[in-house]
Amino acid sequence: MDTLLLWLQPMLVAAFTLWGSPVTWLEIAALVLSLAMVVFNILVNPLGWPLAIAASLLYFVLFWQSKLYGEASLQLFFVAVAGWGWWQWLRGTQADGSALRVRGLGTRGRVAALAALAVAWPATALLLRSTTDSDVPWWDAFPTAASVIGQWLLGRKYVENWPTWLVVNVVSVALFAYKALWLTALLYAVFVVMSVIGWRAWARMAQR
Repeated sequence: MDTLLLWLQPMLVAAFTLWGSPVTWLEIAALVLSLAMVVFNILVNPLGWPLAIAASLLYFVLFWQSKLYGEASLQLFFVAVAGWGWWQWLRGTQADGSALRVRGLGTRGRVAALAALAVAWPATALLLRSTTDSDVPWWDAFPTAASVIGQWLLGRKYVENWPTWLVVNVVSVALFAYKALWLTALLYAVFVVMSVIGWRAWARMAQR
């Protein structure tokens, strides 16, 4: 980790100050890549996945420095899952063997997703509380656990990934504001709006 921080040192320099807190070039780069990623996701364009990999690597460093270990670890998960999601969008198939298309999850699938969250959230929070010096283990754990579910839904082109991201983004805005990561908090506020746009766009695609 120390070697990585040394290599990224030029990007860790503050570009400007926002509401009394420094905003680094690394945070700016991660923001730009993330916005582009979500635009491509809304358009169902596979190029969003390599952008997700690059943005996640940058956010891993940013969150680790801020002691948001759940969010930091989640970024490494995102890197791995982005490779899987990229392959799914290019070569993945549905149960009948046809190419993946945008579709709804169904009632049974939604119940299963909520049940998974009910287990993953407290499990992640207890892990963070017992193994790290996080000062917000439960708050950090919720978007971490929910994002895992949202990423799987996105990779399989289920419409329900967007309401999942909507909830994750709302919670994340408050979390990053608490940590004075103001630019990232603003980014996730934009993500809230983009989640609604993506939800509506994919719902129309699913109907067609």
